[in-house]
Amino acid sequence: MDLILAIDLKDGQVVHGKGGHRQTYRPLDWAFSDTAEPGGFLKAYRPKYIYIADLDRIEGTGDNTDLIFACAHSVELCYADRGLTSPEEALNTAGIVDIIGTETAAATLADFTSGFVSLDIKDGHVIPSGEDPTTFLKKLNTTAIDGCIILNITSVGTGAGVDADEAARMRAAYDGTLIYGGGVARRDDLFALADAGYDGAIVATAVHSGEIPLEWVREGKIC
Repeated sequence: MDLILAIDLKDGQVVHGKGGHRQTYRPLDWAFSDTAEPGGFLKAYRPKYIYIADLDRIEGTGDNTDLIFACAHSVELCYADRGLTSPEEALNTAGIVDIIGTETAAATLADFTSGFVSLDIKDGHVIPSGEDPTTFLKKLNTTAIDGCIILNITSVGTGAGVDADEAARMRAAYDGTLIYGGGVARRDDLFALADAGYDGAIVATAVHSGEIPLEWVREGKIC
């Protein structure tokens, strides 16, 4: 199972937040990096895989695409959520996986034929439709997308841990490549996701706090 380091970009800086309350996110200049500048941050962490959320572009207040390109050159693979609203906005670039978030592209999901769909979940429901995640995942089985990310926005940065039963239920609903993110708090969460058959896990806070070894992120897998 791949381990992917999450990086949130806001105003050109790497920020750290909790529970999806983006107005409270602050520069991440602690833990293993003394700078929130993306290049310096990546030099300190040296991850193999990254997931970048361009919070400015998702919220329609800015665009960090140039920084995403620069970050992608430092890693083996970069998953990028840039708040896409249509296939024409995708980067379609080697080394970058375009993320199609339900938060911004719910009305045009059927138009995408590549990339990973992100099930953006708040309080147990896919936003903005309010659907049950497993119902949504079953419908994705008939599409041409490359894979899916379950993003539990409510649990981001909270250390809440993973509900292993719910995670297994969602894994069983989708036949393709599936990655889990949001609330992964400890090694046991990673083992539970691996046992359930997930292809990857997105981690951040648990790495910054030392609950998950930095070396695992550098290797891109559980060591």
